Amino acid sequence: MTAPIDHIDNWIFDLDNTLYPPSARLFDLIDDRMGAFIMRLLGVNAVEARRVQKRYFHDHGTTMAGLMRHHGVDPETFLVDVHDIALDRLTIDARLRAGLARLPGRKLIFTNADADYAARVLEARGIADLFDAICDIRITGYTPKPDPQAYTAMVAHLGIDPARSLFVEDMARNLTPAKALGMTTVWLDNGSESGHRDHLPDHVDFHVSDITDWLDDLALPGGIS
Repeated sequence: MTAPIDHIDNWIFDLDNTLYPPSARLFDLIDDRMGAFIMRLLGVNAVEARRVQKRYFHDHGTTMAGLMRHHGVDPETFLVDVHDIALDRLTIDARLRAGLARLPGRKLIFTNADADYAARVLEARGIADLFDAICDIRITGYTPKPDPQAYTAMVAHLGIDPARSLFVEDMARNLTPAKALGMTTVWLDNGSESGHRDHLPDHVDFHVSDITDWLDDLALPGGIS
């Protein structure tokens, strides 16, 4: 499925497993720190911690949201702890940079992570200077995608017209609220954990497997190349 893009002037991207490939396995490091955090918090072993972690991720959109709701966890303590990871698994991608650079209009980030971590990732990928703004989990009041309230906060914070915006995500379920607002949607179906969950084809305008290939092939208005 494809859609017109000549009206798009806001290009919104998810961060993790979208602007770097899942094969980098960066989220494995975050997963490990989440597990250790839960083990300390609840006094459980690694197996039970992982069960709790994944249940909250699936039920609440993020592990943090579940921990906040059920255990009163301070979100800042959690964010600082789990994102304290090395980024040496990430490399600069010249093709990705070139593909992003040719997009007309604003380039924006919408992430369930925090802006400090997001900035580090963008820098490690060599694309930080291409992005105009970041909407992170703090801006949404710690309400994660796919909660519609997070999208309402994102629209207000970034000052966008949803009808003139395109959103790229590796998690299919996170596209449904964007589509409801009138955004053009891109599902980056690249093998992310639970990426297929709640996939609704009618909510996906572009179904792609590689972000750099898609950016390379995108026919932009005015013959921009």
